[in-house]
Amino acid sequence: MSEEEGGSTLPRRQLGRHLREAREALGMTLIESAKLMEWGKSSLQRLEKGQTEKIRTHDIRLLGEQYQLGAERTADLIALAEQTAVKSWWHDYGALITPAFDVYMGLESSSRGLTQFQPSAAPGLLQTADYSRALDVLYFPNDSPEEIDRRVEIRTRRQGLLTRRNKPATYTAVLQESVLRTVIGSRKVMAAQLRHLADLSAHPNVDIRVLPFRAGLPVGLSTGPFLILDFDVDKKGKPEEPSVVYVESFTGGIFLERLVDLDRYREAHGVIQRAALDAQPSRDLLRESAKEYERGR
Repeated sequence: MSEEEGGSTLPRRQLGRHLREAREALGMTLIESAKLMEWGKSSLQRLEKGQTEKIRTHDIRLLGEQYQLGAERTADLIALAEQTAVKSWWHDYGALITPAFDVYMGLESSSRGLTQFQPSAAPGLLQTADYSRALDVLYFPNDSPEEIDRRVEIRTRRQGLLTRRNKPATYTAVLQESVLRTVIGSRKVMAAQLRHLADLSAHPNVDIRVLPFRAGLPVGLSTGPFLILDFDVDKKGKPEEPSVVYVESFTGGIFLERLVDLDRYREAHGVIQRAALDAQPSRDLLRESAKEYERGR
């Protein structure tokens, strides 16, 4: 896994999941296992949840012995532990990347399929630089112009996930019509943004649909913005990491990993997508809306 394709988040989560499954297979509790390692319960719990940033391979070797995993499987876990130390490109942006956003970035950059619903603004992976800047100036009013530029740069680099030549991620999004009608920055910025969306939607790995106002609330209430992240499968066809739902809010976001939550959000996205315009009518509406902004300048 290269730095451009992933970070330490996914290996940490994979390592933690494998260790938890190995412990549970022996019928050991967190307290029992932590005691054998001479750790506190919370230390092992953080490791199993993928929240431990500095992982010692010596500890993984001891856990492998404790869980009777054998030399080959323990070696695989040690290899995962070594991957957690890889520095990802976004770590160069220092304090602009919060711990919570670092977790999200690691998952996003490692994902191979993204399914999104956005009711208010163009998603970060689809934003033009001017659109991003107009939003960031409002959301980060105390940032210097240089810091705003770096935030925009981060978003632009993230978009390589969809546009790179080597295995770009697949992306399916439904945008509520309010995304087209809410003016961010200026009419000129909006015209360029909507044309950008239309152009991206023509890529074979990108599917962008518009949910028109007349469709109402297809699921009966507002779900708010959400994103489902899916990951690669291994040689046996099993996902390398379970899918995750990322639910945005004004102050951050939460990750939902329970299968029941994942199923509900997939079902909701399916309902919303069926109520949205098809791909070509959506593209036509985006281009027509861009022309309307240009004529109104």
